[in-house]
Amino acid sequence: MDNTTYMLVVPAEGADTRLDRWLTDALPQFTRAYVQVRIDAGDVTVDGRARKASYRLTGGETVVVLVPPVSPVAALVPEPMSLNIIYEDDDVIVLDKPAGLVVHPGAGNLTGTLVHGILAHAPEVRTNDETRPGIVHRLDKDTSGLLIVAKHDAAREFIAQQLRERTAEKRYLALVYGRVPWEKRVADAPIGRDPRHRTKMAVVPDGRSALTIFHVAERLPGYTLLDAELKTGRTHQIRVHCAHIGHPIAGDATYAAHRMSPRGLTRQFLHAARLCITLPNGTRPCFESPLPPDLAAVLIAVRG
Repeated sequence: MDNTTYMLVVPAEGADTRLDRWLTDALPQFTRAYVQVRIDAGDVTVDGRARKASYRLTGGETVVVLVPPVSPVAALVPEPMSLNIIYEDDDVIVLDKPAGLVVHPGAGNLTGTLVHGILAHAPEVRTNDETRPGIVHRLDKDTSGLLIVAKHDAAREFIAQQLRERTAEKRYLALVYGRVPWEKRVADAPIGRDPRHRTKMAVVPDGRSALTIFHVAERLPGYTLLDAELKTGRTHQIRVHCAHIGHPIAGDATYAAHRMSPRGLTRQFLHAARLCITLPNGTRPCFESPLPPDLAAVLIAVRG
């Protein structure tokens, strides 16, 4: 099999950005760690020259990335598990992820992830990122809802391009503390590692661009149910943006640790409820997921 080649031109707004960080934004189907591996291997050039991951771009350069062929995912042992699959074809799988399920292997979660279940269900899934084959975007462990998985690299790039160009529609339901004083709000605030708490994310000046559009779905005593449209896909994005605007998500143990959760809520009240995306077969379905029973029960209790 031949290498896959990506040729990208750095826009003006990419000036003074690290090469590895910019490439991670430009090619969201790959992790930053994987991008760094390709850079270290000499598979990334800037105007024909190999550069280090820390190289600062100036804008206007041509970046070429060579990605080697896929090899079998030897380290991942498929694990049969119950999956709520909403749609499947030769290119993608759309499923409804339950809360408590980690999407892909990582520190402390080397087995029992969604990826292990996907490989048991569809052994043909093969993509270049061997640690999380098929994963184009992810949901936090305690976030439930819709997730799309690509079965091969062409499908992964097809989906990733829509996420990159913000043409896919991803909407979440989030119950936040307090009564928001608006009907719609756009949170356009960069997100990066919190300099004071390295295990958390925060709005920081040198973070990666992040855009969330909030609409009020329902006003409740002491709370507001928000419809959050995710335009970018940063780590903990909706949770961080909600905390940033002064209305953290109910039950969020990381970004609202000082708040008392509604009775019966055992996790953050965040659910990926709607996904509209063009599939490689040319159709553009809209998938919807109702609130799972635990969140629906909390909402009924809050309504009083």
